[in-house]
Parts: sequence; C-alpha cells; structure tokens
Amino acid sequence: MRKIRVRRLLAGLAIVLLLACTGLMVVSALSNLATATHSQTIDRLSPEEKARAAEAVHLRQTLGDQVWAGWGSADIPMIVYNEEYVFLLGYRDPPDGWVRVPQMTPQGAAWEPVPDEHLAGQTCYRQRLPSDAERPQNFTVLVGERWVSSLQTKEWMLIALGNFLSEQVPTPLRPLFPRGFIANLFVGSSSKYISLVLHESFHAYQGMTAPARLNAAERMMSRATKYPLADVRFRAAWQTELDLLARAVRAQTESETKELARQFLAGRAARRMAQGLDSELVVFETEREWLEGLAKYTELEIWRRAAQTPGYKALPAMAADAGFKDYSSFEQHWTQEVNQITLALGSEESLFYYSGLAQAVILDRLAPDWKERILRENVTLEELIRDELSGGN
Repeated sequence: MRKIRVRRLLAGLAIVLLLACTGLMVVSALSNLATATHSQTIDRLSPEEKARAAEAVHLRQTLGDQVWAGWGSADIPMIVYNEEYVFLLGYRDPPDGWVRVPQMTPQGAAWEPVPDEHLAGQTCYRQRLPSDAERPQNFTVLVGERWVSSLQTKEWMLIALGNFLSEQVPTPLRPLFPRGFIANLFVGSSSKYISLVLHESFHAYQGMTAPARLNAAERMMSRATKYPLADVRFRAAWQTELDLLARAVRAQTESETKELARQFLAGRAARRMAQGLDSELVVFETEREWLEGLAKYTELEIWRRAAQTPGYKALPAMAADAGFKDYSSFEQHWTQEVNQITLALGSEESLFYYSGLAQAVILDRLAPDWKERILRENVTLEELIRDELSGGN
C-alpha cells in the first residue's frame, strides 16, 4: 500500500512538473511574440534614446573630471546606431563618414542633418548604414581628426543581442527561447546602458591622450590565437590570480590589500615563467588590461559617482524612461561585478576587462595619484602596483 502511494505521489509530481514546463514554454513563446524585432523609430532617435545620450554627456561633464582629470571637460562627440542608421551627436559640420580604429579604414558617406533634431543645442546628423560590413564598432572611431565614442542604441542592443542568443539555441527550440527576457538580463537598466556609453567615451579619451597606445593595444587582439588560455595549468594559475584580485578588491584594510597585491604579482610572475610566456604575450596581457580594464573601471566609477555624489540629479527627460530608476542600484551592480572577477576566464576579452578593473581599484586605494601616469607614460597597471609596494614599506 505504501509503495502504491509513493508511485501515485511521484506520478502526480511528474504531471505537475510537466504542466509547469509546458506553461513556461507557452509563456516564453508568447513573450517572443511581444518582443520587438526592429527599432520602433529607425530614421531618427526616439525621445528615450535622445534622453540617454544627453544624460551620458551631462553625467560625464558634471562628474567625469572626478574620475579622470580632463575627461569630463573634453569635447567628445558621440555615435549611436541602430539596424539601419548611424547618428552623430555633438559634432558641428562633420566631415564625411568615419574611420574604423585601428584599421584606419574609411567608412560611411556624407552626414545629413536630422530635420528638427537637436541635442544640447547642436544639430543631430545621420546617414544610412552602407552595409553590415561598414557598421561602426562598439568602441571609438575617428570622424575627421576627432575621436568619437560609438555604441548601439539601447533598443537595438537588446534586439540584436536577443537575436544573437537565440541563434545559439537549436533551431526547433528557438520559438520557445525567451530572447527578449534573456537579453534584458545582460543589458540591464538604462543606468547600465549610460555607463556603457561612457565606457566607449573613455576609449575616445584614451585615443585623444595616447592614440598610438590605443591603436597598438587594439591590434593586440591578433595575438589572441597564440595565447595559451586553453592550457589547464595556465588557466588554473590565472584563476588563482583572479581569486587574489577579487579578495584584494573586497579587502577592508590597506595592509590586507597590499598583502594580496603582493601575492597576485608573485603568482603572475610564476605563471608566466612556468608557461614560458614570451614578451609579446606579456605585452598582450598588460595592454589589453590598459585598454579594456581602464574602460571597465571608468564605466563603474562614473556610476558610483552618480550614485554617491550629493545633489547629482539626472536630466529631467530621463523621468520618461521606464528603464531608468536613477543610479541607486550601483551597490548591487558593484557586488555582481566584483563577483564576476573570479568568473572572468570565459574569454581573453572578459579576462582582461576584469583583471584590469581589479588592479585599477587596488591602485585607487594604494596610490591615489596613479592616474597621472597611466595615460601619459608607457607604464602598466601591474608596474604601478609594484612601484607602490616597493616604495610603500
């Protein structure tokens, strides 16, 4: 009798689970029907996209110099683009097209004013994308001789990412994959999107202050195929470094930060020696950390300033953006990003974003004047940490 009851219970649970899974699949399929497949406004920026662009400029100009001296006051135009149009903001009478960095490939054509469209009193420009091959990258580009930040609109970023993720799923399951919901988990709030705009703006500032180094660091991605990240022992050693960096970022005292930083530098040297890493690949590591680690640091630090600076207020137009809840979610986001440091071995790209970010945070604590050197001198983050540790005792 007891066995019969158990079987009935298990059968009932199986039915409940089946119904629950069926329900989730139906909800997912229905959510896909409501998920946008193209931008609502294509040939001009929607009011929400204009507000995000304006707020990114406002935030950088208000608090940017507190993050990097000169960044907030720098004149940095902005490109945002969707599936069909590229928009250029903050650039008076621009020359034709843009130049892809570091290939220095001219792309695009003449810019035309968007009728009755202005941002901060300046005309907004646009042009149709010539082709998918000539799409601006999410990075920085040159328009004429000026460095310009470049990023997708938030709306198109969500659509494009959802489509990409859906393509990774077996074809029969794609109608059930909640592409909009999953994409939104990655892109997140408008606060995060604005910080991503400023990530690319900092790349433009790197180009303004150290153009040769930025170009060389971006070309370093060609070394990625030679980088031995698939080697089990190499990955294990890297994981130890990342764990030490995360602990150093979480450290509560300067002495603890210093000790963990020493262990990190020692472990890094030992990993390179054990692998026989040549000087070219050592430079690959340090320059990708300089390029993307500093931009990741800036993306988070400007968000921190927006959240923690008394009296800072977003532009009134942001009130109409349903995805914007001011910058108060920073601490939650910061915790997630610090946790991500230990999970950064997914690729060479994410690895150096987070190893560079962590070193920058360590330097904030140990050497407050480190930023005066990192963009002006040919010095690496790890060298600055080493200098501070050797001179600080």
